[in-house]
Order: sequence, then C-alpha cells, then structure tokens
Amino acid sequence: MRTTVSPHRPPQVSVILPVRDGQRWLREAVDSVLAQTLSDLELLVIDDGSTDATPAILDEARARDPRVVVLRQSREGLVAALNLGLARARAPLIARLDADDIALPERLARQRDYLQAHPDVVLLGGWAEIIDAQGASSGRQMRPSPDGLRETLTKKSPFIHPTVMFRTDAARRIGGYRAAFEAGEDYDFWLRLADIGAIAILPEVLIRYREHGGSVTRTRELRQIYSARLAKLASAARSHGGPDPSAILTAPPDWHDDDPGNFERDSSRLFRMLELADPSLARTAPASAIDLAAITSQRSTLTAGERKFAQAALLNLLRERRDLPVSRARLIALLLWLGPAKAMKKLIRTK
Repeated sequence: MRTTVSPHRPPQVSVILPVRDGQRWLREAVDSVLAQTLSDLELLVIDDGSTDATPAILDEARARDPRVVVLRQSREGLVAALNLGLARARAPLIARLDADDIALPERLARQRDYLQAHPDVVLLGGWAEIIDAQGASSGRQMRPSPDGLRETLTKKSPFIHPTVMFRTDAARRIGGYRAAFEAGEDYDFWLRLADIGAIAILPEVLIRYREHGGSVTRTRELRQIYSARLAKLASAARSHGGPDPSAILTAPPDWHDDDPGNFERDSSRLFRMLELADPSLARTAPASAIDLAAITSQRSTLTAGERKFAQAALLNLLRERRDLPVSRARLIALLLWLGPAKAMKKLIRTK
C-alpha cells in the first residue's frame, strides 16, 4: 500500500542520501529507507550529476512512493549535495545514508526515540555491520564506543557518517557542512555540532555498511587526513574562546601555500613532506623541499595516518634519491622513531 504524505505537515525524519553514478546498489539503499518501521519520513536523494542509470532509478522510485524527493545538481560535489539536502529538509531530525549502504528496518525509529528522550543531544551515531559487494556479511561490525565521546572526538571521529541522525535546527545554526574540509567535512561538522550540544552513540547496529572495490586514492586519503588536522586546530581555537580561524576558508587550502598568516602554516609544511609518499613526487622534489624538521616539529601531534604517510615518504627518499640534503642515517633514525617494528621490515625489503 502506498504511503501518503502531507505537503502541509512536516515528516518526523528527513533522510539525506547523496549519490553520483550509484546504479549498482541505489535501489537497495532507497528500498531500505522506504521499508522503515517509522514510515513518517521523506527521502531526499541528491543526484550529483549522474551519467549512469541513477536518474532513471530515482524517477521510478519517486513515481511509486511520494516520500521520495529527487534533487539534482551538476557535479558540484558531496558537500554541496549535503547542504542542498539540509536546506530542503522539512523534518526536525535528519538522518544520513549512503547509496551503497542499507538501513536496518528499525534504524530511524530507534534513533528518533532516543533523541526524543534526550533533548540535549544534537548528534547521534550508531553501529554498523560490514558487508561485501554482494551484500554478504563479513562477520565484522564497526562498534565505536559510546563512552568518552568528547575526548575521542578531539583526536579522531568516533562517528560512522551514514549512521548519524542530528537535529535540523542545530545543523543549520552552525552553517551546515563546509567545503574547505574536503574529504573530512563530516569530522568538522561533528566538532561544530559538539560545540552547541551533547553527542551520543546508540550501541546498536543500525545499518549494513558496504565495503567494496572502490578504493580511496592516496591523494584523497592524504587530503582527508589534512582536513582532519585543520578541523582539530579550528576546534581547539574555538574551545579556548577565540574566533574560528577556518571561517575565512571558502575552499580546501593548498598546502603548498606557505603564507605566514595562515593558521594551517605548520600543517601545510608537514603535508608537503607527507605527499612524498608518492614515489614520483619523492623522485622529482627539489632537494630544498626535503624538510625533516616539518615532521619532527610535530612529534606530539602526529596521528597514526600521518605517521604512515611520513614513513612512506622517508622510505621513498631512501629508495629514489642520491642527492639527499641530509644523511641517510638521519632519515633511517627518523623512520625508526616513527615506528621501529614496521620500519625495520620495510627497510629490509628495500635492500
């Protein structure tokens, strides 16, 4: 039986689902939302310039269920898609889902109930079961701890983006997602929501999270780590009562820009070294660009991801260069400091 919706009364939950060329799993994702036990919803699907069968799949879904709202934009990217959905949402609560994931039937009802019982909470995450490309369970679950969330958030994101539900008014109050934090826009969003309210994780599996062959490129992974570092710096400034130094950013910063006035100056210096994890860049970088102090000066703040890229960069320099401006012994010493066991194995393989 077709569910009816009222154009005059807002639904209880708006689900935002951005997609670009997602024909393979899109129907399953859409159907998992429409089959929720909480039926008083709208599904806002933002098509970011798809050229495959995605538009036809969405037209069919909209024709059979008026709760589906299709919004289209011309390849403007994920942040623009999320903000378009946020602007058009009619419900007081917004849930996220990706086009390759599956929401379990009680997901929206369980999160709605929690937020109704905890009016101070502005952001609520959950757990996820991991599935493969065929939808088979891998036997693993993503179970971020619901304890110590604020402390964890200062170091890394404890939230799985497609599991979250947040309050619409809070999201709009902080200005939505920000394009300057490309590939890390969700982490910056969580940090700013945490500035104005409580955060929580519902210790229940809410979605089936698909891991498949669409791997993240090295460049995108490095950008994600860079954005996370900048988000933490901006959050720390706000927590000390100062203005948000990232508020002036309208686009992802270029870490080759060494403007002394930029709050991300030291981070940019670090990431110019980390990008040498690409062998071609390590091979062609001028000797003046090999700046070990950019890594050592950040000893106390390096994340696991940054350490991984730093090790790869140093190994590439050892393999690719003979015109090093520093001794190989110094490079090896720094490599060992970053992670002795892993470094030794990688050094042995280079010989």
